[in-house]
Amino acid sequence: MFKSFLRYPNNLSQKMLHVIFSIYLVVTFIITGLQFLGEYLKTQDAIVSELQQLEATVRGPISNSLWQYDQDQLDALVSGLMQMPIIEGVSIVDQNGQNILAKVTHSSLSTPISMFDFTSELSWTINGEKLALGTLRLCSSSSVVLERVWFGFVLIALTAIIKIALLFWLFIWAFDRYLAVPLKELMMQVDDVQLSRNTSKRIQLSNTEDNELNQLQEHMNNMLNAMSNDRQQLLENEQAKRDWLEEAVAKRTEDLQMLNEKLQYLATRDSLTDVLNRGSFFEAAQLQLVHSQHQQSTVSFILADLDFFKQINDTHGHFIGDKVLIHFSQTVKSLLSESDLFGRVGGEEFAILLPNTDLEDAFQLADSIRQAISNTVLELEGKAVSYTVSLGVEASEPEDQVIDELFKRADLKLYGAKDNGRDRVEK
Repeated sequence: MFKSFLRYPNNLSQKMLHVIFSIYLVVTFIITGLQFLGEYLKTQDAIVSELQQLEATVRGPISNSLWQYDQDQLDALVSGLMQMPIIEGVSIVDQNGQNILAKVTHSSLSTPISMFDFTSELSWTINGEKLALGTLRLCSSSSVVLERVWFGFVLIALTAIIKIALLFWLFIWAFDRYLAVPLKELMMQVDDVQLSRNTSKRIQLSNTEDNELNQLQEHMNNMLNAMSNDRQQLLENEQAKRDWLEEAVAKRTEDLQMLNEKLQYLATRDSLTDVLNRGSFFEAAQLQLVHSQHQQSTVSFILADLDFFKQINDTHGHFIGDKVLIHFSQTVKSLLSESDLFGRVGGEEFAILLPNTDLEDAFQLADSIRQAISNTVLELEGKAVSYTVSLGVEASEPEDQVIDELFKRADLKLYGAKDNGRDRVEK
């Protein structure tokens, strides 16, 4: 602490100690200096008073010696005065201002801080008349004053030094005990709280006295509580936003997935009959053919074409024609299994692919379709509409690798059914 005090202070407690002790030091120097000055002036006044008393004692003999012009007696008197410890110099001047006698001590040859004297008039009374003989001047100096007060000065200085040293160490102890140590503990705990990941940690000073540091601890803990609550609130708000965002993203993803599935479904479907369109049917049929060839199984291909469909459109209109196509699609789907492929490959032309089905079974299914259509009369827009269908059936061969080969052969069978009178199945 002492070394820290001598250096420029870099923390609050040292700075306060530095300021307070510096003020105390200046005040002590001023008071001690005033004490020195008071003792000096008091002693100087005492010496002046002694000079006055001494002058009153020797004035008569000196005046008598001057009146009688007894130089030896005058020298003896002055020499006696010079033996006095307070006398630094004696001078006698006649009424014309001429020096009659002047003596100074050897110690006064060194320059004193200041010189002071006491001067009185020398006179002789004759027949009641006062006759001026000259002037007597008794001198003293600061050296005499300092010799008298030196011991007192030393005591005052020693007392001041002892008080300064004692109070300095008391200052150090008090600041270290009540300010520096608690502040260091407070800073260490603040750093510990800052570096700790435990948000519930708080400052707890060992000094439990009700003072400003304790109040500061309370305020800082209140601030930490508020920061912890705000952080928790922010985390909860952030989590709520994240949950909302994840839910929104999941909902949006689900909607997009459903939309993509719907678009994909619509892209593969015929918009009128809701069966596979031409491209999707042939793509799926090709995959099924390749799969059946690997499994060494047979697939059958049925190609159907509505008879005289143009006459239905021309006679009843395209609206009725569309209803007929929808009726045909629904009738065929009701007779197929989930593994069968069914698609619209032309205006009134439809194709069916039957996995794991031989030619005879396919023929039976095709004939069932023909009979179901032939036996149905539709009531559309107040009109009775009936129609028939012709079908060609073909089964795959081990060498078939492309679905178009089955399609071509089934198409030939379909044309054979048309040529043989329609409303029939050819295999």
